[in-house]
Amino acid sequence: MMANSARDPYWQAAVRREVIDHPEASAAIEDKCSRCHMPMANVTARASGQMGAVFANLGDGAGSDDRKALASDGVACAVCHQVQPDGLGEESSFTGGFLISELAPEEGRTVFGPFEPDEGGAGIMHSATGFRPTEGSHVQDSELCASCHTLSTHSIRRAEGEGPEFLEQGPYLEWQASGFAAADETGQSCQDCHMPVVHEHVPVTRVLGRARPDVSRHVFQGGNFFMLRLLNRYREELGVTALPQEMAVAADRTEAHLRNSTASVGIQSARIEGDRLLIDVSVLNRAGHKFPTAYPSRRAWLHVSVGDGAGRRVFDSGAFATDGSIVGNDHDEDGSRYEPHYMEITQADQVQVYEGVMVDEDGAVTTGLMSAERWVKDNRLLPDGFDASRADGRVAVLGGASSDA
Repeated sequence: MMANSARDPYWQAAVRREVIDHPEASAAIEDKCSRCHMPMANVTARASGQMGAVFANLGDGAGSDDRKALASDGVACAVCHQVQPDGLGEESSFTGGFLISELAPEEGRTVFGPFEPDEGGAGIMHSATGFRPTEGSHVQDSELCASCHTLSTHSIRRAEGEGPEFLEQGPYLEWQASGFAAADETGQSCQDCHMPVVHEHVPVTRVLGRARPDVSRHVFQGGNFFMLRLLNRYREELGVTALPQEMAVAADRTEAHLRNSTASVGIQSARIEGDRLLIDVSVLNRAGHKFPTAYPSRRAWLHVSVGDGAGRRVFDSGAFATDGSIVGNDHDEDGSRYEPHYMEITQADQVQVYEGVMVDEDGAVTTGLMSAERWVKDNRLLPDGFDASRADGRVAVLGGASSDA
């Protein structure tokens, strides 16, 4: 997904929707959105005194071939490994506020890695690429990831002026308040989960490579197996360059990560009292941030079915319809409404949906990122050890879930 961040048709459609809704702000929207999805093209544009673009760098857009090539490479190696350590984790570094030096010294542009480079390997890399490898432990810190994965916007109001700051995505701030951020050996960084280490000493370069411990695998495993398969299926239309079997392996690996390392669900107890069946369902978030997290359209829900002794279904909450909707979910039936958080479900048309719901300046439910001003519901499952007393207020639980212990 990192390599295909610019080819992602869902992201392209989301940006298109925003510039259609707010044409007067299209240049600023494209600049902000391309900062993290087309970072190399964006950095190059800004260094030339221009703004980053999205659609000029796609297909038959008006962008130059060089700029289009940089854009299509998505989040490439040369982005993350050139990010300077200055200010990482601070507010100024969020929303794509990472710093990349514009200097090109004779000894080569600095690229950071977790190991002290060998002199011979450093010379080969410089002669082949123009980069100078330098030890920089910050590439293994969550704060590096936070620069793009902590995203705030300001709504565009009908009257002139911006609305208040709105934290659209905050997995780093969620992690920061969890037990995963512990400073001792129990802590886990973003990289520990999304870039798992090889549990043996391996060389990081084929030429003059010395075996190193704890080398991170650059698989960036997350949960978006659906998009990886979509990219593979429409590879020609979307310009995907990875081999079909490589994309298939990435999708399978992503699905396995989602199934085994994200959340677990089970029936804690089931009992009959009078003429009622009572079921206690336990859901455990195993991630280091909320589940689901980041982009607001993501949601998780409980599908609970009960059958009788003859195999007939007598109760069904949260069934998945063929058109992609959740049966009984108020928002899927009417975009101006949303399903509340439940302490107890007693009817089939009640569904426990873990999600964030946004509202605009009028308090109306919206899915527009540049219209959103605040959350009206956020019952996404908290990570283990989440401490509300030290959590950033922008990642608080909101709505009916705020009184759910």
